Amino acid sequence: MAGISAFGAYVPRYRLGADTLGWDSASQRSVANFDEDSVTMAVAAGIDCLSGHDRQEIDGLLFATTTPPYAEKQCASIIATALDLRRDIFTADITDVLRAGTTALKSALDSVTAGSAKKLLVVASDSRQGAPKGEAERNSGDGAVAFIISAEGLIAEQAGFYTISENMMDTWRSAGDPFVRSWEDRFAVEEGLERILGEAVSGFMAKEGVAVKDVGKLALYSPDARRHSQLVRQLGFQPEQVQDPLFGRMGNTGAAFPLMLLAGALEDATPGQLLLTVSYGDGSDVLGFRASSKINGSRSNFGVSGYLESSHQLDSYETYAKWRDVWLTDSSSRRPQAQSPSVTALWRESEQNIRFHGGVCNQCGYVQYPPQRVCVECRTRDDSSSIRLSDQAGTVFTYSLDYLAGTVDTPLAIVVVDFEPGGRVLCMMTDRETSEVQIGMPVEMSFRKLRVVNGIHNYYWKAVPRRRLPSGEAI
Repeated sequence: MAGISAFGAYVPRYRLGADTLGWDSASQRSVANFDEDSVTMAVAAGIDCLSGHDRQEIDGLLFATTTPPYAEKQCASIIATALDLRRDIFTADITDVLRAGTTALKSALDSVTAGSAKKLLVVASDSRQGAPKGEAERNSGDGAVAFIISAEGLIAEQAGFYTISENMMDTWRSAGDPFVRSWEDRFAVEEGLERILGEAVSGFMAKEGVAVKDVGKLALYSPDARRHSQLVRQLGFQPEQVQDPLFGRMGNTGAAFPLMLLAGALEDATPGQLLLTVSYGDGSDVLGFRASSKINGSRSNFGVSGYLESSHQLDSYETYAKWRDVWLTDSSSRRPQAQSPSVTALWRESEQNIRFHGGVCNQCGYVQYPPQRVCVECRTRDDSSSIRLSDQAGTVFTYSLDYLAGTVDTPLAIVVVDFEPGGRVLCMMTDRETSEVQIGMPVEMSFRKLRVVNGIHNYYWKAVPRRRLPSGEAI
């Protein structure tokens, strides 16, 4: 039987919260940095999920989002390359609807059950934007989640599925719209959310022969905390059966939201517990999973809870607005338009720039980045092997802070990073506070946007401070 053999997540470091000047709310929500989008967050969640697993065993990648950076170009192929997966795998984008995450998860389960793949990676990621200071902005959040779907080593087995498809114009975003739109609130809630989710959950119960009391944890979609409480009461669940929806800490992460709640439920699940994840958007999907005996002690990553505990509040709403570059314009530096990157060069240098491969000398073991024909240590020519550096820990050897660079995040931090297995790279640092940058600082690599010119999203790896829990633990 198909099911979940591993999971991971990613929540950006930064939050809007009570200490954010101009936010005017005690509730927190996660916000992607200026160089993050649904693709970069998907890569981060994928790395978290793949920790301790052989990436060469992954047979396919399904990417779910409502905010892809490209309208016509597959994003799953970018993610698969950045994660250093095999080239002979199946990749697909599942987009344009909030229940894309559960659609991707069900598709992966069906593929494994049918035998067309042994292991599939499902990644859901979103960074939806609401109008400034509106309810959609206040209740939304940015984040990503990933699952390995297989038929062996399962921590949770598939335990039923039910779906409803219905054309419902309650929330939408047309091509070119920067913000999510919605119809009249009462109609959207009563005729959309409450009716459709009620039918979907009751349909699942009837189809699978289970009752409300049999459910251990319910990972339920909702646009905000108040409606989530109403839905729980109407569906007849007790508070202890419901997974924390994380409003006030993270927010609604769009297509990734019900799956991130499922990942949170898996973190604390006990063997035999029935977990339901319920999505919404032009209908509803209900997926059931039964935690196996392998659920205990299965985590070796940060997961949802780890990333939530490792956060930093922004100083002002203006900083967030500048990152989004939609309703505030920064006129502090006027510089010529950046030149369009060479598509030919991006393709030619994909191994070192996207997969982030260095070279290790087969004679003396010296690591170089980017790979070179001649080993600078022992002078051996054309005798090296590839080494993936994207998941290697490193430390700052030296750094420079450029206050004159034309960048959104001034000052521009440039660091030289030494990796633990060897090798050194010169790169930018992001997700950092100026006061914390220092020589010897522990860092890790993060897939980020350099810039977008002529519609080309130029991605590369940047150094970020190693995420740690409040206790100081780094997983």
